[in-house]
This record gives sequence, C-alpha cells and structure tokens, in this order.
Amino acid sequence: MKEFLKEVIEWGPLGVFLLSALDSAGIPLPSMVDALIVAVVLHSPGLGMLTLAGAIVGSLAGNVVLYTIARKGGQAYLDRLTSGRRGQRFRRWFDEYGLITVFVPAVSVIPMPLKAFVACAAVLGVPMLRFLRVIAVARMVRYGFVTWLALSFDFQDFEEIKGFATQNALWFILGAVALGVGFYFVSRAIFRPKSEVSAQQPGR
Repeated sequence: MKEFLKEVIEWGPLGVFLLSALDSAGIPLPSMVDALIVAVVLHSPGLGMLTLAGAIVGSLAGNVVLYTIARKGGQAYLDRLTSGRRGQRFRRWFDEYGLITVFVPAVSVIPMPLKAFVACAAVLGVPMLRFLRVIAVARMVRYGFVTWLALSFDFQDFEEIKGFATQNALWFILGAVALGVGFYFVSRAIFRPKSEVSAQQPGR
C-alpha cells in the first residue's frame, strides 16, 4: 500500500477522486480511499477540503456507474450477485431494512460489504436520486471524519491512523450502526408511504 500511495499522492485531490470512483464502482479497494485521503491531507494540509470534496464526488460518480450496471443487468444480475448464502442474507436484510443497508457500510470506516446492497437498490426500483442522497450523506460523514482525523491529530502516516482505527474498531462499528438507526427513523419520517400519511389526516 505504501508504494502505491507514494505514486498516487502527487495527484492530490484528483487521485482521491479517481480512486474513490473506482472503489465505489465495484472494484475492491478496502480502506484505500481513506488511506489516500490521509496521505494527501498530511502531505498538503491546505488541500484538506478539496481532497474531501474529491472523495465524495468520486464516490457518487462510481456509485452511479455501479447502480446503472445493476439496473441494466436486471434481476439476472442481482440473482448472480446474491446467489451464495451470504448474498441471500444481504438481500433479506435489504428487503427488511431498505436503504439503511446502504447507509451503514457506506458510512463505516471499518470495511463492510456494499456492492450487493447497491445492486438491490438499483434492481428493486429505488430512485437513483434518493439512493445518491443516502450515499452522499454517508460519505460526507465518513470521509469528513477521516479528513478531520488527519488534520486534527499528530499522526505521521496512515499506518498510525490505521492502528488508531483498529484499536477503536468496535466503537467505529457501533457508531456506524447508531448513525444507520438514526438515518432509518429520519428516512421513515421523510419518505413515509402515502397510505400512512393519508391515514393520519383528519376526516379520512
């Protein structure tokens, strides 16, 4: 990882954008985007906000690609992606919890599976703009937190931050789940089915 970061770090926010787009498009790069954010911010603290923006926009672009591929692939693509026992479990979770299954892995600093949930959202008819709003909020929280860590603590390199994350992994996971639960109730309030809204109106 160190060698790769040394090559890409000179690209600055552009490198973060490209790596974030590839990662979100379905190319597995566990924690690589977070590592590059840290590396660029430590190298050029003045580019912190631009680096953060590059990571968020890149993630949105990559998710558009993955969402579009899944939508065009249809049910056959989703069946292939969720054919195993683990995939079937993810699909049941999406059926039960909806976009919270997208939000939690997207916001978690600790790597969690996301691709299958994106495919579920695309194939099962979640509007793209609603899906992208969820991704945007999750990435702003996650990458904003990583950027803040890099700017606020006296870390020398990503390995120190990785050690910090490993030591506090349980708290990070619990934090992601807590944010996910909060997101669930907020989204339920905002996107309630029309039948529920009509039932609560007087005279109906």
